[in-house]
Amino acid sequence: MSRKLMLSLILLVLAVAGWLAWRQWGGASPAAAYKTQAVDRGDIVETISANGTLNPVVLVNVGTQVSGTIKRLYADFNSAVKKGAVLAELDPALIEAQLRQDQANLANAEANLNLARAKDKRAKELFAQQFVSQEALDQARQALESAQAQVELARAQVARSRTNLNYSVIRSPVDGVVVARNVDVGQTVAASFQTPTLFQIAGDLKAMQIDTSVAEADIGKVQIGQVARFTVDTFMEREFEARVKQIRLNPTVQQNVVTYNVVLLVDNPEGRLLPGMTAHVSIDVGRHTNVLRVPNAALRYQPKDAEGGRNGGKGKGGGNQVYKLVQGKPVPVKIKPGASDGSFTEVKGGELKPGDAVIVRELAPSQDKKGSAFQFRLF
Repeated sequence: MSRKLMLSLILLVLAVAGWLAWRQWGGASPAAAYKTQAVDRGDIVETISANGTLNPVVLVNVGTQVSGTIKRLYADFNSAVKKGAVLAELDPALIEAQLRQDQANLANAEANLNLARAKDKRAKELFAQQFVSQEALDQARQALESAQAQVELARAQVARSRTNLNYSVIRSPVDGVVVARNVDVGQTVAASFQTPTLFQIAGDLKAMQIDTSVAEADIGKVQIGQVARFTVDTFMEREFEARVKQIRLNPTVQQNVVTYNVVLLVDNPEGRLLPGMTAHVSIDVGRHTNVLRVPNAALRYQPKDAEGGRNGGKGKGGGNQVYKLVQGKPVPVKIKPGASDGSFTEVKGGELKPGDAVIVRELAPSQDKKGSAFQFRLF
């Protein structure tokens, strides 16, 4: 290669290197130092986020009023049952023995009643013939009334024992599906102090509800009938819909944090949603159509050389100042913010108009150097 050609190549390389250096450090446009986004018009849906648990609308705990040993089971987990269907039977031996004893006591009381009636009749006849005193007649009447009371008591004890015998057969109080069975054959249940829960029956899994906790700062925005959307962990790719059914007035206080239970009604025709699933809920509390809006990043942006903090800059937007890019320089613009959906904030007043470029962040020079598409090496 000739010396002249070699010199030409070196000069060409130096010229390219100089041009790249000028582009990277001295010749870039001022606008390239900022990331901007245009102010536009669009819809803003104001939402409240909460977590909750899916539960059946009707969940009945089936227990027993008498103690005993489980003799038979007629229902298991996921069994579909009708109202009045037999779920289980307790061993009735002790209850039947008590019933026979009470029936014997009733027969004895009826016999005493017959004797008291005969004595009362005889005392009346003798008193009419003046063979007995008034006191003897009164005693005969008192014995008759006492015998009648003993018969009523014995009959009540027989009725109680028969009722207990009926209670030894556990029946379903509603139509539904058994979601929990807490006993097995041979297990003894005691109902002396507290009614034990044998089964849990969900009334209808095609209609479910979500019990959510909403903070007191947001509860004033929630109204009955509002639309909500939610996802569950097992179907993250699908979004389900619900509606606010009830706002319960009883607050929950934990570590000085006050929340309220908001109940959402959910249609579950496919039966894919199961009791106990965790729901990540977003309640639509306000919809603003075709409003002027700015990105929330613009409300959080502040030039590095600015003195002090800006008024109201917050993590989700809601500040009252943005910076507009004018001739390559940031110019502060006051605005009146409105509703926010987490990404955009409504502009209710100020000097912004659609199409204005607002700054969302600065581009660091070090990142520009590292991100250069071409790096020249002499060796």
